[in-house]
Amino acid sequence: MMRRHFILPMAVMAAALSACSLTPTLVKPALPVPSAYDAGAAAQGNAADLGWRQMLLDPRLQRLVELALLNNRDLRVAALNVDAVRAQYQVQDSARYPAIGAGGGGTRQRAQNAAGSAAVQQQFTAGVTMSAFEIDLFGRLRSLSDAAFARYLATEQGRRAAQLSLTAAVADAYLDERLASAQLQLTQATLQDWRQALVITRRLHAAQQRSGLDLAQAEGQAATAEADLQARERARLLARNNLELLLGGPLPGDLPAGRALDAQPVLTQLPAGLPSDLLVRRPDILQAEQTLVAANADIGAARAAFFPRLSLTAQLGFASPAISDLFRGSARSWSFAPQITQPLFQGGQLRAELRLSQIRTEVAVLQYEQAIQNAFREVRDGLAGSQTYAQQIAAQQRVAASAEQRRQLSQLRYGAGQDSRLELLDAQRQSYASQQTLLDLRRDQFKSAVALYKALGGGLEE
Repeated sequence: MMRRHFILPMAVMAAALSACSLTPTLVKPALPVPSAYDAGAAAQGNAADLGWRQMLLDPRLQRLVELALLNNRDLRVAALNVDAVRAQYQVQDSARYPAIGAGGGGTRQRAQNAAGSAAVQQQFTAGVTMSAFEIDLFGRLRSLSDAAFARYLATEQGRRAAQLSLTAAVADAYLDERLASAQLQLTQATLQDWRQALVITRRLHAAQQRSGLDLAQAEGQAATAEADLQARERARLLARNNLELLLGGPLPGDLPAGRALDAQPVLTQLPAGLPSDLLVRRPDILQAEQTLVAANADIGAARAAFFPRLSLTAQLGFASPAISDLFRGSARSWSFAPQITQPLFQGGQLRAELRLSQIRTEVAVLQYEQAIQNAFREVRDGLAGSQTYAQQIAAQQRVAASAEQRRQLSQLRYGAGQDSRLELLDAQRQSYASQQTLLDLRRDQFKSAVALYKALGGGLEE
């Protein structure tokens, strides 16, 4: 009966007194970007609805992304950071509840009584105690708990942003490796042709049918291709090293065969939806939003610090001078010790803390707006790429075809003695350079599509 009369009123009091909150109502700023992308840019649907397997069509690339999501160290650190901030939230939230423990003890001492004679006194206790528990009168603890929870959510969004960035980074590194491999093959084939031409030129020069100038040009041309070959091999090795870093280990030997750049390894035509979709798609925007929520909750905690704090300490149990009588009904005991404190003078600390929390909220608002604007720009950049790369590649294909035709005709004319070696050399270099440029453009087109996919918030779903 005593327990019910003791604990029940305390619970009711705590619930009644902790209903107040001084956290201001959070009003998110208006969307600081236009309500639509450039005319004709948006389409029905949103590329973020596509799983990354639907976006990244190359089976080799899909396997690489799969391995990276399992083993990448940065992503694992981000996941551990989420766990750490979750634990911090639980620590902070536990302050809203009383700490209750059970214990027992005893004392035995020799002391003088009122008559002046010595006597041995003893006391034994056992029971349940509640340490100093703050009744959250003005929502200070609740505001701190809300802020910690929002920071946990922000960290979780940060982990999702890291996953999205990792998927895009693996795709970019893979495209770099594909480009380097394709350019290496082109350079090897070109070098073989130019070496054969050098052998023929040397024979003709020995037979005094070609000048020393022709021989020097042929030797310089072959040396240029040899130097380019080493540069392409280096680019391929660096791209492979970057892939291994992202994967968190060496490339496995059982990877599927990869697609060539001209075999569409990545989807390029992507619907963009509306700018407002970014608010619920982009993890970095959601992270900035939760950071704003946390900063706003900190204002409530700073405001509540100006008001009184009520804390309770209580004990319910038994106390007796004889341990044999400790649990008899007559040995029941209880104590109830409320305490209230009111800040009077702290040298301006509370006002400074309130101002600091307000400034941090203003900064969080600006960072939230900046995240939206940055996302909008990234989407527009991706859309600009999707609208122009296809036409540029088609034009470059015509350039490469024309240059190759010129090279073949110049080869025939040179063999017939109608063109100089310099004319043939220029035609060969132009054909080689136009094919290299075409490969660069294909890689850039796919990287632009990956960047648009990431900008729209895609890459989190398989």
